[in-house]
Amino acid sequence: MKKVKILSLVALLLIGAVSAFSQDSTPKINKKNLVIKEWNTDARSNRKVLDHQTVYNSDGKKIEEKEYTSNGIKWTKRYEYGADGKVSRELSYDERNKLVSVKKFEWNSFGRKKIQYTYDPKGKLVSTKVYEYIAEDSE
Repeated sequence: MKKVKILSLVALLLIGAVSAFSQDSTPKINKKNLVIKEWNTDARSNRKVLDHQTVYNSDGKKIEEKEYTSNGIKWTKRYEYGADGKVSRELSYDERNKLVSVKKFEWNSFGRKKIQYTYDPKGKLVSTKVYEYIAEDSE
């Protein structure tokens, strides 16, 4: 009986050690009120050009993304959240800040996207995307 207790204790310690090694040790970035700017540097002129910008709100949720070209803004995406804390709408704008499309999302009980509806600027449904999650058995 004593051997069983010792073996059980050793097994629990090994499981704890394995799970500690398997967890990501990278520290999480606090995204509250964070702005991330991505810059490209031209190798010849050494000139820095803004490439992409992501803005997070006081809750740490992504609220806006902008993609840039050397001439200015290429596109903008703004994100709205529902009461459940998930993205409910994604609004896409062109370089002139004109609305191009609106995506609305439904989420499954596991917190993953279930359905994405894409609308044109006038509110007409353009497409529907259904997400399917299939777990592959590994042998």
